[in-house]
Amino acid sequence: MTVIADIPDAPRAARRPQSGNPVLRWLRANLFSSIPNGILSVVLLAILAKGIFSFVQWGIANAVWLTPANDSSACRAARGVGACWAIIPEKYRFILFGTYPFDEQWRPALAVLLFIALFYLSTRRALWRRELVLLWIGALALISVLMWGGVLGLSFVPQDRWGGLPVTLILATFGLAFGFPLGILVALGRRSKLPAIRSLSVLYVELIRGVPLVSLLFMASVMFPLFMPSGFNIDKLLRAQIAIILFAGAYLAEVIRGGLQAVPRGQYEAADALGLSYWRKNRLIILPQAIRHVIPPLVNTFIAFFKDTSLVLIIGIFDLLTTAKTAIIDPAWQQFSVEVYIFVAAIYFVFCFAMSRYSRGLEATRGR
Repeated sequence: MTVIADIPDAPRAARRPQSGNPVLRWLRANLFSSIPNGILSVVLLAILAKGIFSFVQWGIANAVWLTPANDSSACRAARGVGACWAIIPEKYRFILFGTYPFDEQWRPALAVLLFIALFYLSTRRALWRRELVLLWIGALALISVLMWGGVLGLSFVPQDRWGGLPVTLILATFGLAFGFPLGILVALGRRSKLPAIRSLSVLYVELIRGVPLVSLLFMASVMFPLFMPSGFNIDKLLRAQIAIILFAGAYLAEVIRGGLQAVPRGQYEAADALGLSYWRKNRLIILPQAIRHVIPPLVNTFIAFFKDTSLVLIIGIFDLLTTAKTAIIDPAWQQFSVEVYIFVAAIYFVFCFAMSRYSRGLEATRGR
């Protein structure tokens, strides 16, 4: 006769169906699980409610939204009581496009839309084919034509007239687009068995990571032309772009190297057993796994570099933050810098939040 042992029952509390409002259950479990937690939650919620109420009063209820052309008298009358959002429609074109010729500002506006369209298409996994690379090349060529002009009946606009959001997107896009493959090569170099390649990779990473980006921009803008032959000069924006690429490559190399170390040793041995060459092994087996492991720190680095483009102001390049600072030099609007900075912060937040959300989606599907 077979005796079947009894399986211990699950605790009754776990088996008992939970009843009641799910919102109340969540509040009880997360905010009011004990008396100290309840007191702290009430205090923090009161502070948060007071802050939201004050901001709504200042930013919406008592705000000045529109004024006559370049007339800030209504804003000065409401100063300390309500926000002056009228400065945004008055100065938004300068904030977004800097000193680009006023009648030609449709060109940088179209360039920004092209960048956003490229970013969106690049997030569609179904489009990750060779055609997407060709689309990027064609779109970047079109953006160059729009920004520079000089062809197709467009007037030529020198780079010292560029500014605002297009410059920020150019620096961030090209910096990360070229810095990422550079980081992969340097990460592989640091793990190379050849002493010369490994030493050069370590020297590059430690040298670049050992100095702030500000110093690299200063060197690229001031010191680099001193080593060039007489009469030979590289555009200031291009020099800043090279400095950002080198800086991004060093930081991305360390992130990718961490991903390479996380790949199990068996994967390397299996690739060698299949007879794959060094580059095919890394391209098809090692790097895809390594990059999946480091998606969160990679995106964190991307977001940091997107914001770090504002440092180019020290060498006289008018990025988005610099044009915002310049826009409030006008004495009529000088008192309303907070509203301008909130507007610029919202633009940065939209781009950074979009990158963050996309990375979370990638991380959630990386095991599929």
